[in-house]
Amino acid sequence: MSQQENHVMEHLCIALEGRSSLEMTVANSNQMIRELEQNMDSAVEQLEKYKKERDELQLERDDALKLAEEMRKKQEDTLNTLMPLYFSLSEIDQSLKIGEGGYRGFLRHTQVAIKMLDSQSLQGPSEFQQEVNFLIKLRHPNIVNLIGTCPEAFILVYECLPSGSLEDRLSCVDRTPPLSWQTQIRIAAELCAVLIFLHSCKPDSIVHGDLKPGNILLDANYVCKLGDFGIGRAITQNELSSNDTTLCRRTDPKGTFAYIDPEFVATGELTTKSDVYSFGIILLRLLTGRPAVGLPADVQNALTNKNLEDLLDDTAGDWPFVLAEQLACLALRCCETNRRGRPDLASDVWRVLEPMTISCGAPSFTVSPEEHRQIPSYFVCPILQDIMEDPHIAADGYTYELEALRGWLDSGHDTSPMTNVQLPNLIVVPNRALRSAIQEWLQNR
Repeated sequence: MSQQENHVMEHLCIALEGRSSLEMTVANSNQMIRELEQNMDSAVEQLEKYKKERDELQLERDDALKLAEEMRKKQEDTLNTLMPLYFSLSEIDQSLKIGEGGYRGFLRHTQVAIKMLDSQSLQGPSEFQQEVNFLIKLRHPNIVNLIGTCPEAFILVYECLPSGSLEDRLSCVDRTPPLSWQTQIRIAAELCAVLIFLHSCKPDSIVHGDLKPGNILLDANYVCKLGDFGIGRAITQNELSSNDTTLCRRTDPKGTFAYIDPEFVATGELTTKSDVYSFGIILLRLLTGRPAVGLPADVQNALTNKNLEDLLDDTAGDWPFVLAEQLACLALRCCETNRRGRPDLASDVWRVLEPMTISCGAPSFTVSPEEHRQIPSYFVCPILQDIMEDPHIAADGYTYELEALRGWLDSGHDTSPMTNVQLPNLIVVPNRALRSAIQEWLQNR
C-alpha cells in the first residue's frame, strides 16, 4: 500500500510540475500575444501614416504636373504673341543693330535681342524651327533664353546680353577692354559644362554643330550663354557610325570653316566629338587671341619648339605658363583629326578645367552701379532661377540655393544639376562671400 502511495505521489508531483510548466508557457504566450498585438497596432498606425504621406506626395506630384503643364501652355501662348514686333522693325533705329540681322528692342519694358532670319539663306525655315524646338525644351544657366518667336516673319526674341559675343570680346570690338585670362578660363569651364549637359540629354544627345565664339554670348558679368542652335541635331540611340560603335547623326555637313569637325566633313557623321573639336579650337583662340585658321598647327609647333609663350595673348594678362601649357595640350587633344583620339568632356576635359577655375581664385562679388539695375547672374540659383537666400557650393563647384540643392539630392540624384555628371561626394558648403554680396545688393537696390 505504501509503495502504491509513493508511486501515486510521484506521478502527482510530475503532474504538478508539468502543470506549472504549462502555466508558465501559457503566461509567456499571453505576454507574446500582447506584445505582438502592440506591435501590430504600431505597424498599422505607421502604415496609415505612410499612406497619408503617400497621398500627400501624390497630390503634390499632381499639382506639380498641373503647374508644369500650365507653364508650358503659358510659354506656348507667349511664343505666339510676338508678331507685332515684326511691324515695328522697319522703322527701327539702325544704331540699335547688333550683329547680322539682330536688333535691340523692348518687350513689356524689358530689353531684348530681336533676331531676324532670312528665309532664303542657309539658315532658313527648317533651321528656324529647329532652334525654336531646342530652346523651348532646354533650360540651363549657360544657354541663351528664348523669350518669344514669330514664325511667319522668322523672328526670334532672346534675352539681351549686353557684353555681345565672345568673338566681339576677343576682337575688342568698339574698343572694349580684353578679357583677363582668369575670365577666359571661367568661360571655357562654363562652355564645357553646358556641352556636357547637351551631350547627356535623355533620351537623345544634342550636338550643337556650330560651336564658335560668335555663337557664345556674354552677359554683363561675362557669364557665357550658348546660342544659335539652328543646325544642331539630336542623336538617337539607334544610329551608329560606320567604323565604330559611336552614336552619330548622318547629315549634310554644315558649320563654320576652321571650327567644323574634319571627320564630319569627310564622312557626314555628326557626333558629340564634333563639338569637342570645335571646343578645342575655341580653347586655342582663348589662349592666343589669334584667328582660328591654321591655329592647331601653330600651337603644336610652338610646343615642339618650346616657345609657346610667344603665342600667348599678352592682352589677357600674364598667363601662368604651366597652366597655359596644360590648356594648350588639352586643346590639341580636342582638335585631333580622328575623333577617337579626342577626350571625353565629362571624364577628361572637366577634370582639367575645374581645378583651373579654382586656382584662378573666387570671382569678385563687387557689384558696379550699372549692375544694381539688373540681377547679377551669379546671384541666381541654377535650379530655382531665382535670387539665392542661402547659397551653398556643391561638389561640382557650382553654387545653388540650399533648399533646392537638398531637394535635388534627397530625391535620389547623385549627379550635378548643371552637368549631369556623378558628384564625387554629397557634401555642401556655405558660400558666405556670395551670400554677403547678395544681401548688400538687395539693401542697396
